Amino acid sequence: MLGYEPDDTLAHRLDPRSKLAVQIGFSVAALAHLSPRLLAALTVLAVGFLWSADVSPLRALVAYRFALPFLLAAPVVAALSLGPPWLEPGDAIEPMLASYRVLLIVLVSAAYVRSTPVRASRAAIQRTIPGKPGQVLGMGVALVFRFLPVLRADLRSIRDASAARLGTERGLLERVTHLGVTALERAFLRADRLAIAMQARCFAWNPTLPELALTRLDVPAFGLAVALTVSAFL
Repeated sequence: MLGYEPDDTLAHRLDPRSKLAVQIGFSVAALAHLSPRLLAALTVLAVGFLWSADVSPLRALVAYRFALPFLLAAPVVAALSLGPPWLEPGDAIEPMLASYRVLLIVLVSAAYVRSTPVRASRAAIQRTIPGKPGQVLGMGVALVFRFLPVLRADLRSIRDASAARLGTERGLLERVTHLGVTALERAFLRADRLAIAMQARCFAWNPTLPELALTRLDVPAFGLAVALTVSAFL
């Protein structure tokens, strides 16, 4: 899974607020259009965002491969029918385009994750949304970014330990049940430890966050975000 890596790419030099604005504008434009021509234009744009953060499309796809089965399932299920001819390929076109839009949004988020520290994301959210809502949202985003890789590492260790104990010889349902129950127990244990650690360290709702500064580089980024958002209503 991708995470923040220090670098000096174009995306790293942008303010996180302008990157969030571009992400929102891109998502709005992608969800508003189903035209293959516009999706092709958004594909070029998404590849450009990945290039600006020095992330190859293949690396981004591998990092978020866990989402691919769900995106592929929608058109397959839509193409199936309960009676003859059992398969209607035409019914899969619209779900396929919808899944592709989601994939583009995921790829753009990969460029953001690779180029933005978690603390900078929290600072951008809290300074854009005033008051408690911004603090709660900023803290939630920071916890998700930090907690998700830990849970995925736990899942891998449970799977490897089960395989070492010949768990692969069990039936599929038994393996899935064992993996799911053990992963949930580990997740709740992690959550309890996190709550105790936050209390022990006097968790603050409004800690000192890094300074953010807009530069000339952010002007075209905000312009692109506005253009993408407006395109959704044309």
